[in-house]
Amino acid sequence: KDVDGFHVVNVGRLNTGQSSMVPCTPLGSLLMLKHYLGKLEGKRAVVVGRSNIVGKPMAALLLGENCTVTIAHSRTADLPGEVRRADIVIAAVGKAEMIRGDWIRPGATVIDVGINRIERDGKSKLVGDVAFDEAVKHAGLITPVPGGVGPMTIACLLRNTVTAACRIKGIPEPT
Repeated sequence: KDVDGFHVVNVGRLNTGQSSMVPCTPLGSLLMLKHYLGKLEGKRAVVVGRSNIVGKPMAALLLGENCTVTIAHSRTADLPGEVRRADIVIAAVGKAEMIRGDWIRPGATVIDVGINRIERDGKSKLVGDVAFDEAVKHAGLITPVPGGVGPMTIACLLRNTVTAACRIKGIPEPT
């Protein structure tokens, strides 16, 4: 029933390494990382954001892949330094363009989960938590906003819905 993966039972199962419904945005982000990077084991990841919807489940998923994970937030001392040490940056802090390009380690992979509406040149624009135009000069891979993580979130919601239906009907889940 819990296709969003937010119920306390699913959160507990995720955090103890058990099979669970995984929240869609972190799952979509992890699938992208594994597709483009392959094995994540040994990589240093920083998750900038500590929400129950993205930050904490994303950290749990990365730990499950044997990454070394740091959870940071808008009040982290030396946030630029924490980001600079990371091979993988997950931006989910909820502040428009907070993560600057010179914070990104050359060649790092950046997943920008943020979605913020700002006014620029008299027009409304959607931007992420990462200053994309700056960061793209440093990152090896970076997701745009809009059009990056959002489509993966929707795909994972559909995946979770099919999985839930299979469980209810007692039929094998797709792999």
